[in-house]
Amino acid sequence: MIIAVYCSAKDTIPERYKCIGAQLGEWIASKGHTLLYGGATGGLMSITSQAVKEKGGKIIGVIPSRIIKSGRKASHCDELFEVSDMCERKRKMRDKADCFVCLPGSYGTLDEMFDVIASGTIGEHKKKIYILNYDGFYDGLLQEICHMKSLNFLPKVEHYQPIIIDTIEQLIEKLETNN
Repeated sequence: MIIAVYCSAKDTIPERYKCIGAQLGEWIASKGHTLLYGGATGGLMSITSQAVKEKGGKIIGVIPSRIIKSGRKASHCDELFEVSDMCERKRKMRDKADCFVCLPGSYGTLDEMFDVIASGTIGEHKKKIYILNYDGFYDGLLQEICHMKSLNFLPKVEHYQPIIIDTIEQLIEKLETNN
């Protein structure tokens, strides 16, 4: 299975978040799955991909040329696709992935997350997206989703929706059963 992981690229995040990237990376490699990620260095991106590499797993990176020019290209990808911009990166990752995992992150993570959700909502794919709400990281976002539903901006019952998970153990269990 090719698992796209969206997550923070900041090194300054709290340590408790770094642990989940390592756990996920180790699990991906141990099960013979492939990590598909942004191909850059920093934060959870580095931690997750390094954990995959250290356990002998396969890594595919998709990186915009602007990030390469900034000197942040990861050196340990088995395959690395250079793309022109973030739009092309999102499309390539969406096409290559079998499923998606969102760990804590910032604007880029949210952009990638919403791209997958929006394209799934209109039927462009049926791939599952798992959002790890570790330590309540996405609580504010989940409140906003409830608010949008209460005002009928979102349907009460969505045909395509993210799977929200609170712990790394629950995430791994869901990925193992792919449900």
